[in-house]
Amino acid sequence: MYDLISTPSVVVELEQVTENLKKMDALNRTYGIRVRPHIKPHKSVYFALEQLSCGARGITCAKLSEAETMADYGIDDIFIAYPLIGEDKMERLGRLMQRIRVSTEVNSIYGAKQLSALGERIGKKVAVLIEIDGGLHRGGVPPYEGAVAFADSIRDLPGLEICGLMYYGGLIYAETTREGYEAQTKREHDELVGTAELLRAKGYRMDVLSGGNSYSARCCKYLEGITEVRCGNYIFNDVATLATGFAVEQECALRAVSTVVCKMDDHHAIIDAGSKTLTTDLCGHRPGYGWVVGHPEIRITKLNEEHGFVESDEPLPFEIGDKIAIIPNHACVLPNLVDKIYGIRNGRIERMIPIEARGRYL
Repeated sequence: MYDLISTPSVVVELEQVTENLKKMDALNRTYGIRVRPHIKPHKSVYFALEQLSCGARGITCAKLSEAETMADYGIDDIFIAYPLIGEDKMERLGRLMQRIRVSTEVNSIYGAKQLSALGERIGKKVAVLIEIDGGLHRGGVPPYEGAVAFADSIRDLPGLEICGLMYYGGLIYAETTREGYEAQTKREHDELVGTAELLRAKGYRMDVLSGGNSYSARCCKYLEGITEVRCGNYIFNDVATLATGFAVEQECALRAVSTVVCKMDDHHAIIDAGSKTLTTDLCGHRPGYGWVVGHPEIRITKLNEEHGFVESDEPLPFEIGDKIAIIPNHACVLPNLVDKIYGIRNGRIERMIPIEARGRYL
C-alpha cells in the first residue's frame, strides 16, 4: 500500500484513529468522565476536529501558540496545560480570551498575580485550574493541605477565577505491571478528589477536576469522581502502549514508512529512516528504536541522522528497495518533524494532513 509514498514519511491509518478515539470516549463516559484530549501528539487541526466529532469536550494544548493556531481554525474551547509566565504571554492570552473560551493552569503566586492583572486589565476574569504535583516534581503544588494553603494565598486576587484542579500523574510511565498502573491511577484519583473535597469545604468552586493520561485514562474505573481526562497519545498509540499491553499492533495508527537502502548480509540492513525521522526516544519496556510492523522479532538497533540499522537473528524477510512500516517508540514526537502526514484509508492515500501547529513552541 506504500508504493506511491516517498520515504521516509509519516503515515496514519485514519479508520484506526477513529476507532481509538471512540473507544477512549466511550470507556470514560461509562464513569462520568469526559475526554479533553491533548493535541500535542498530532498538532493538527484535522485530528483535533476528529477528536471533537468523536465526543471530546474541548481540547488541551501545551503551549499558547498551539492554542492560537487551533483557535484560528474555529476551535473555541481550549485548556492550556502549562504555566504562562511573562507579559508577552499575558498580552497574547488576553487577545485569545476575546476570541474563544480559554482556561489555563496556575502553580505559583507570581504566575497568579500576572494572570489576575491581565483579568483586571481586560475586564474579564481568567479561568484557572490549580496544578497539583502528581509526584513528578515538574510543577504544581502539593496535594491536600498544601493545595489549600496555595489556594488561600491567591483567593483574593480580583482577576482570577479558580474553577478546579489539574493533575498530571507522570509516575505511571515508570511502572511495568498492570497492578502498578492501577495503583498510580488510584493515587491520582485520591489526591485529586481528596484535595477537591478539602477545598470545597472552604467554599471553593471545584467544577473541573482534570487529570488522566493515556495510561490512567484506560484505568478510568479508578478515576470516577474526576470530570475529565487529558489523554493524548491514545489517538495513535506507539511502542510504549504496545509493549505495556494497552494496545495491540493494529491499534497503533501512526507509522513511519521507510525503504531498505542497503543489505549488509542476511541479518543486517540499512533503512532510510534515522534519528531525524524516528527520533532517539527510547522505550523503557523494549530495546531499540521502533517496532517493525508484522515483524516484532526484527530490531532497529542504532540510528544515525539519516540511517537506521536493522538486525534480526533470523534471515531478514526483505530486500533492497522494499518498504517497511515502523511503529515509533514515542508517537507524539513524529508529527512535529514533518509538514504533512499521509492519511491512509482502506489501503489508499485519502488525504495529506497538514501539521498546522508544527514548531509552535511559544
